[in-house]
Amino acid sequence: MDKHSVSAEKGAYISIAAYIFLSALKLSFGHFGESKGLWADGLNNTTDIIASIAVLIGLKISKRPPDDNHSYGHLRAETIASLVAAFIMITVGLQVVYSAVESFFQPDSTTVPNMLTAYVALFSALFMYGIYRYNLVLSKKINSSSIYAVAQDNRSDALVSVGAFIGILGSKLGIPWLDAIAAAVVGIIICKTAWGIFRDASISLTDGFDEQLLQKIGHTIILTEGVKGMSEIKARMHGSEILLETTVLVDPLLTVIQGHDITVNIEENLFKEFNIQHAIVHIEPFAINRKGDRQ
Repeated sequence: MDKHSVSAEKGAYISIAAYIFLSALKLSFGHFGESKGLWADGLNNTTDIIASIAVLIGLKISKRPPDDNHSYGHLRAETIASLVAAFIMITVGLQVVYSAVESFFQPDSTTVPNMLTAYVALFSALFMYGIYRYNLVLSKKINSSSIYAVAQDNRSDALVSVGAFIGILGSKLGIPWLDAIAAAVVGIIICKTAWGIFRDASISLTDGFDEQLLQKIGHTIILTEGVKGMSEIKARMHGSEILLETTVLVDPLLTVIQGHDITVNIEENLFKEFNIQHAIVHIEPFAINRKGDRQ
């Protein structure tokens, strides 16, 4: 198992453990402290356990070696796991918004939650924000889309806990509608985050690629010694890895060995600058007419 897989799975396991701990904490204190907001937050965390498990399964599938049906391996399972996480997040977000709107028009102020529930909500927010920061740094370090999705889910849950905290304070201060406003804002943020994850995963699965990054990659190829021009370049994401194909133009009088050396230099530069490990480089002659002008 490579370091990428170990680190990614570690992030997923940490999130699962955090959600199990927080869901038990919130459900217990929410029930005994008579806080519907904290209780709902705990239920939200139970769904997050499912999302994190889905990501973990995707990571385990993605590390399988190539087979007869998957010549490039199973790395896209990680991207599919991001989609699953996005669907769960947007479901939770819409549920939060719906509940907020419903409670705004039908406020229930018959019970005032225990102040201890507010402290639990605040602790949960800070705790989950720490998990978010850890997974965010990890996702960028290992370039993992699924762990990035987990990190965004962690942040959303920290915001939900902040909303629960505000709602409890509102109830204590005699302004119960503050709970609904905070919950609605949090729900919208969750939906927005889920849409971003869904969009990025969909672009990756349909072989879309960042145009600005592709231009930077092309610039690196052009600057490689011996390259006279470039007629084609295309790339796509395969999980967390970039698959690249390019056609470069070189001096037509070069030997096969000299042309091969140029392709090796291109591959080394791409690996050094962008960690691209799979690049197919085609060589074509750079045409010059009789007057010495480039064609």
